[in-house]
Amino acid sequence: MGPLRRRVAAVTVLLFLAGSGAAQDAAAPPGERFDTVVIDAGHGGEDAGARGAAGMVEKELVLAVARDLAARLRATGLQVVLTRAADVFVPLEERTALANDSRGDLFLSIHANASSDHSVHGTETYFLALDASDASAALVASRENRAFGEAASGIAAIDDPFIALIGDLIATEHLQESNDLARLVQSELGATSLKSRGVKQGLFVVLTGVQMPAALVEIGFVTSAQDERSLSGAGRREVVSALERAVLAFGRRYDARRGAAPPASER
Repeated sequence: MGPLRRRVAAVTVLLFLAGSGAAQDAAAPPGERFDTVVIDAGHGGEDAGARGAAGMVEKELVLAVARDLAARLRATGLQVVLTRAADVFVPLEERTALANDSRGDLFLSIHANASSDHSVHGTETYFLALDASDASAALVASRENRAFGEAASGIAAIDDPFIALIGDLIATEHLQESNDLARLVQSELGATSLKSRGVKQGLFVVLTGVQMPAALVEIGFVTSAQDERSLSGAGRREVVSALERAVLAFGRRYDARRGAAPPASER
């Protein structure tokens, strides 16, 4: 296990152990409804993220998608927290704190992908795991984690026996719900004109500290001329609609599991 992986694993374990009370609180008591969504627009400020040949910049694209999605979700009556609402860089710990302080029911981190092979295109959705699903997923996680610099290194590595405690974390409700969320998101994205590259897993540090179901979505490759054109117009609107449908579907499942009454508008 490499130093970054060991350190982030340690952070995850300690957050789980230290925050077990918070995790219990986050498992909503019967009757509590799904009502708060945290949307994380990747990169920002001096961190531009990926760039396309025609000039598309990841930080600008994902912020626009996050704002549009927030507006649509608020129109349905949901509360929405944006980890950044402007072109600023928000450190990892601040994003995590904003999410957890809001007591969100869902965390969705929005990014755009990049590849040295400009023929690669399409959408992917990730949930947290120590082991990447494939070499491509590992590269995506590494690229996104680099945005946070030293913060992504976590705390000093601890002895291997402690790493085994990750098994307990992976069995928690949040990890299973994160898997479910990722699959809902990718299912809806599969209905757009953008190619679906499926659900994957990886060690994304932005997902490690949040105490709620969480997923990271790559809404297309800005390094693909095809995706760059699509995301400049109709494709972007399709993505926003798909993400809205996925969030609302997740919310309905969340409420059904907890026996919460549907909102008055649905009765």
